[in-house]
Amino acid sequence: MNQLFVRAGNFMSSFVKEEDGAQVIEYALIIAVVSIALVIALQGLTTGGYFTTFINRVAACLQGNMGVCNP
Repeated sequence: MNQLFVRAGNFMSSFVKEEDGAQVIEYALIIAVVSIALVIALQGLTTGGYFTTFINRVAACLQGNMGVCNP
């Protein structure tokens, strides 16, 4: 039983020291910033036309209105 705790402690200490996960978090933050920038940039396209129709159809499909989903 003692060895189990020692192994678990060693695993946790190596997990905390690992720096590979930091890169994943950095990439996730970059993707989040780019996504926010795209949403802000695309707001100008939502004043009418095809893009608004597309967004409305996607929203309706996500809400379960499957009659709108089929072309």
